[in-house]
Amino acid sequence: MVWLSKRTALNSASVPGVLIFADDPEQPITLRARSILLEDGGALYVGTESCPYRSKAVISLYGKATEGDEVEGYGKKFLGVGRGGILELHGRKPRSWTLLDKTLYPGGLCYGPYTSEKRWSSRGLNVRIVDADTAQVVAAGRFDTHLLVDENRRLRQFLSYHSPGKAVAIAVGDSAAKSLTLEMRLFLRDLLSSEYILHLGYRQPWALVGILGGPPTSTVEDAKPSQGNGTVGLAVAAKDFRTYDGVNFRITAFSGWIKGVPHHGFKVEVSEGIILDLADEVTSWLPGDRIVVASTDYSMHQAEEFDLLPCPECRSNQVKIDGSPLYLHMGEIVDGVDMRAEVGLLTRNILIQGEMEEACYGPNHCQFFNFDTFGGQIKIQRDFTSVHMAGVELKNMGQQILGSYPVHFHLTGDVDEKGGYDPPSYLDNLAIHHCFSRCVAIHGAHGLLVKDTIGYDTLGHCFFLEDGTEQRNTFYHNLGLLTKAGTILPTDRNEAMCLSMRNNVYGDYIPIPSTDCMAVSSFWIANPNNNLIDNAAAGAQAVGMWYIFHQVPTGQSEGQYPAGQSELTPLGKFYNNRVHSNFKAGLFIGKGVKTTKASAANPREYLTVDNARFRPHQDADAEKPRVPAVIDGLVAFKNNDHGAWARGGDIVFRNCGFSDNGIGLTLASDGTFPVDEGCSLEVTHSVFVGESDNVGSQGGQNSYWGRGANREYRTLPRNKTFPIRGFQIYDGPVRLTRCTFRKFTPTTDRHSSAIGFFMKNAWQMTPQNNVSLLRMERSVGLQVFFGAPGQWFGDNNNDGDKMSIFHDLDGSVTGYPDTFVGRADNYLIRHPGCLTVPRWNGMICAGKYAQLYIQARRPENLTLSIARAAYHSHPLRLHGVNRGVSYQQYQPVVMLAEAYLIQWDGRAPEEVILYPVNFHRGDWLYVALCYPKGTVFTVVGDLYQRQTGKAHSVKRYVAATSRHSVLNGADERRFYFDSLTGYLFVHLQAHEVRKGHSYCSQRGCERVKITASMTAGLPWTCAPSPFWGDDTGKQTWQPLRILKRAAPCTHCGAPQVAITSTPSVKYIRVQIQSVRRADIENYSRLAFIKVNDDVTLFRGWGLLFLVLEACSGTIVNKWHFDPAYTAKVAETFIKERSIVLVCSRGLTEELGGAEMSVFSSLGSAKPVIFHKEGSFAMLGYKGSPRPSWIKVCNHAAEKKSASVQYYVPLIQRRCG
Repeated sequence: MVWLSKRTALNSASVPGVLIFADDPEQPITLRARSILLEDGGALYVGTESCPYRSKAVISLYGKATEGDEVEGYGKKFLGVGRGGILELHGRKPRSWTLLDKTLYPGGLCYGPYTSEKRWSSRGLNVRIVDADTAQVVAAGRFDTHLLVDENRRLRQFLSYHSPGKAVAIAVGDSAAKSLTLEMRLFLRDLLSSEYILHLGYRQPWALVGILGGPPTSTVEDAKPSQGNGTVGLAVAAKDFRTYDGVNFRITAFSGWIKGVPHHGFKVEVSEGIILDLADEVTSWLPGDRIVVASTDYSMHQAEEFDLLPCPECRSNQVKIDGSPLYLHMGEIVDGVDMRAEVGLLTRNILIQGEMEEACYGPNHCQFFNFDTFGGQIKIQRDFTSVHMAGVELKNMGQQILGSYPVHFHLTGDVDEKGGYDPPSYLDNLAIHHCFSRCVAIHGAHGLLVKDTIGYDTLGHCFFLEDGTEQRNTFYHNLGLLTKAGTILPTDRNEAMCLSMRNNVYGDYIPIPSTDCMAVSSFWIANPNNNLIDNAAAGAQAVGMWYIFHQVPTGQSEGQYPAGQSELTPLGKFYNNRVHSNFKAGLFIGKGVKTTKASAANPREYLTVDNARFRPHQDADAEKPRVPAVIDGLVAFKNNDHGAWARGGDIVFRNCGFSDNGIGLTLASDGTFPVDEGCSLEVTHSVFVGESDNVGSQGGQNSYWGRGANREYRTLPRNKTFPIRGFQIYDGPVRLTRCTFRKFTPTTDRHSSAIGFFMKNAWQMTPQNNVSLLRMERSVGLQVFFGAPGQWFGDNNNDGDKMSIFHDLDGSVTGYPDTFVGRADNYLIRHPGCLTVPRWNGMICAGKYAQLYIQARRPENLTLSIARAAYHSHPLRLHGVNRGVSYQQYQPVVMLAEAYLIQWDGRAPEEVILYPVNFHRGDWLYVALCYPKGTVFTVVGDLYQRQTGKAHSVKRYVAATSRHSVLNGADERRFYFDSLTGYLFVHLQAHEVRKGHSYCSQRGCERVKITASMTAGLPWTCAPSPFWGDDTGKQTWQPLRILKRAAPCTHCGAPQVAITSTPSVKYIRVQIQSVRRADIENYSRLAFIKVNDDVTLFRGWGLLFLVLEACSGTIVNKWHFDPAYTAKVAETFIKERSIVLVCSRGLTEELGGAEMSVFSSLGSAKPVIFHKEGSFAMLGYKGSPRPSWIKVCNHAAEKKSASVQYYVPLIQRRCG
């Protein structure tokens, strides 16, 4: 046993015994080594689980990739744990990461910092007007009082326009004295209490900061004596202010001449350091520690790092940062979705690091990286004795070499009780940052707990499952952000890497980056039987969390399960995870990796992205019942492309929030008919937001900045013209129920709809797609959109585009219950009772609809033309889909109990099979197919059993003597070929019972197989319709009319007020709208306070107070009175632990300038001074401690009326 008590350097060490770090807070310990190997009883202890290490320990791994020999199984520059080895690292465990609890603005100020500095071209008096309550620069002007006398009048008007109480900053540029009149000098002296203005001289530097109409003590000014063309320094005036929410800021003005050049400028900036309000207690975070604040915008590169400063004034959930943020980081619930930024601690008292060179060198892929990527690594191998790591920081770890990662469990098998490990192995409270190859790699390991671990600024998949065999691992409360591309696997690579690295492709194959590579993810989950709970994926170059499927195990795990098992394996627990600021998608469920080597048949590299479909079944057995995969509590926002994409069945999304994504959610069904029996996809109790109040920030690699629906500028996904969709329907069936949609409004640049459809869709669409109990808020300007020809939709003419449809069960979208919504030009489903909705490019129809699935062989390349007999002049042309099978397939949506005509753009196929899909027993169609005259037919009906791929119950159809005997003989299996018209008539009827989401009966899928023997050379065209002159094919019932409107739905929409990452906390939605006198006079606005859906209108004058009990959100009092009585009411009648909502209506002229200190008792950081004829709104709280969500809006008459919208957390944890 060796006690390490001082700085030690080793060349390399195989530790034969026990190495223990002494714990002396006065003596930090550093161990430097090329490598450390623990095996055969070798052990390294830094602290224990029961007695965590208190002082500072550093393990520093050094060496270059070009130096020394590799150790077999480990490589170079490693800390390795082999058979019989022990690694016990237990540092102090501070809170790993939390969420912002108050929005952090650029520069720490709501309107951002302000800086203006000029030299020439700014002669005269330069003026800035600043709102002293918000730090917003509200006006700027330059007045050339050196040259122009009339500028005195204009300056006086400018200053007089702004209400008393505003801050004013003035700085001389070049010179301002020559034409500055005595009258103007006296005016400025009296208005701003200036001591210098009366004697201001030629080219004399002067700067002032004061308050319009303020007392003499409110003015700060400075002047320098004029010295011709070159003063030595600057005249600087600076004054500190405080906003209503407690931020201290400084306004600075400066003026002067330096080396013959005039300088002047202004600054508005935080003056005493920026304090972050956090959602949790963080007293374990110490001055000098380093943190990262995640992006809450589309670009992950808006993540920012800061050091912590001492902050004696901070509460237990606050820290002070050194530096100024460049970007907006949200710290609140926005439009019902939790967009609070993650804040992670990067510092731990045990540090394992790689020592790095200053630049890239040698074999380290320097064509892609300009920095050294040969870091350290930790590798744990099979039959170790114990490994537990807690409270450890890993920096400069990992190598761009397969198997060399910051932490790597390599083919260890079960590492929990099942493998004989007690206590089970775990990684807890690690900070892995600025690393060069992944974060945590789990390779052939099962049962590992990864908890409270941060992976930040790393290359390649961060939290990584490798071969597809890894199961029962739990990722709990981990944070991955700024996950960048790496070189190791094709799925790690970006476009440039993908195109350049071709050593492992076959022949001259050139990879397609978008489909072969470009999949790097913060969480790469290669087997569904793992648990993801309370994690955050806050920015990856491709995907936040990706469930990927290995058709067979890959790498060193080959042969460990049968083909397809991964895709059939039920999903582990997925609960309360967050995904945002990812480029491709927040969550992706689907796709696989190529499991064969590159060959002439498939030249793509091994482990490139490939196709796979998730279809979980009990015990991973396709013959047993499906097991729903439940995505519970996903928050997805500001992902450029998709909030989430999932292909499979059955999959259920519930309690989810989607906001500001290019597309909120797309669900694609498992497999294709007739191979699969059908599945269900469901979304319930969820919220979809188009353009939220999180407007984002320019910069940080955000590509698109343009006007939003409210005409204000904001960041945008994908492209300024990209059609935003909340829920996207692909094929189906999908059920969308109890969901809320808000803020989907088209602009002149782009379409934005609550419900949309997969673009350029060549595949099928089922009328089984259905919606119910939806809430479309008034901010939804476009409920549904079927696309239009153009940049994104192409010609909008693919088969799936034409067949887009869904069933509105209760009318919560259309206003008409039990109706179908389809494309306006689809005459296969149209009838006279349909209502056209031009803005949707759609129509609303009553009726019964299903699908007709058509297979065609010999040839397989024809375009099918299908028309309903009643609209035979409006056929739809379907190109079909041939996806590697020996037939062409088409799947039109049809109206039941109708006649349809089928023709081809060439001679008819020799074999056609018709399947009635989603037919109930007794449902039927007439079908007339065009063939050359003289064709001879064999027609049989059977049941196709998908499990066996065989048909049974075969029945031959008999040729009838007339078409009427076919069309009227519903229970008889007959066909009729009319040699005059060239049409073959078949009556297609379902005789079997279909249940649930199955496409057809459990006994098999009914079908009619038509084999045609055609003589070559005969004409193959037919008349447009064979039904002229009789009523066959016309509607046999009265035209379906939409008979009633849906009743108002009080229980529609998501039941939650907000979807948050703290589901145990309840919220109320507060909206306060005040009205200034000018709005009352022109009747342009109403004053009200709204709590959830409860609206209180205010028609009086003065102030309206609503008092809510802070534990339950119940309204306990409403008062309307003159502001003069506010203090008495607040002190006497408002109880402690109360939420107080205040709105104003028509504040009188007499109240202008009145100071209301009473609002300080409700959370304002300073007394409120009402503006003359202005407006006032407040979200306050009476009690202690002061919450972070206090909002005060005190607007002058010239500004728009004050308003507040906020989601307020109830304080249940402090209620009894």
